[in-house]
Amino acid sequence: MSSVQFGAALSAPVMSAYGSVMTTWLRLCWAALALVLIVRPPLRSYTGSHWRAAGALGAAMACMTLCFFAAIQRIPLGLAVAIDFLGPLCVATFSVRQARALLWPLLALSGVLLLAHDKSGWSGEPVGVLLACGAALGWGSYIVLMKKVGAAFQGMEGLSTSLLVAAVLVAPFGLSQGIGRLTPAGVAATAGLAMLVPLLPYWLEMIALRRMTASSFGVLMSLEPAIGALAGFVVLHQPMTGLQMIGTLLVVCASAGAVVVVKVPSH
Repeated sequence: MSSVQFGAALSAPVMSAYGSVMTTWLRLCWAALALVLIVRPPLRSYTGSHWRAAGALGAAMACMTLCFFAAIQRIPLGLAVAIDFLGPLCVATFSVRQARALLWPLLALSGVLLLAHDKSGWSGEPVGVLLACGAALGWGSYIVLMKKVGAAFQGMEGLSTSLLVAAVLVAPFGLSQGIGRLTPAGVAATAGLAMLVPLLPYWLEMIALRRMTASSFGVLMSLEPAIGALAGFVVLHQPMTGLQMIGTLLVVCASAGAVVVVKVPSH
């Protein structure tokens, strides 16, 4: 979680120079290349069902990363993460057929509204909020599709192949944003950022999930909005009001409450 959120916060200067889409594409390329070299997936031996599963997950990854990094250019990191977390929260909630389960997304939505308001007014720019909602949709889809990919592939072959697909899908958008202004220093910077997110988090999550239950993992993951707010404060100097701190707490409590009720796959 720290790798994801501080990696996102540290991406701000590179995204300002090259754009969020170009930066996202390059970090996906680096992460895919690293995993392909490490895992060496037998791409030629995969069937159509393998590629359909990897393609769907790769599309979810592309949507999740593109929308999230574009959102944090427009709205505070803590707010973006809180909205993003609505995706897995809804997946957890909708799998419980009880009316009281709706308490958790309502609680989280209340927290998001508090996070979106600061001393100067509403900090949630409409485009940024929509992009964060797109990231939430991608994250929710990722949870559902990751289970299918895990069943279809061995080890980390599914993750490696899906990252490769994500990099290919984002390539046209990344190249169109301004390949001509890219410098060797920028390419090197995105390589370092790719290690922080997405490569290192995905790798650590897979190792962690082999040693703990999905519900325990989900409870720990509920801290991510708080870590996102901390990263925004420390790295990007985005202060939080008292109400925004309460909003973060509400999102964390809602996320923890939802995963305690039902076991869900990780993001």
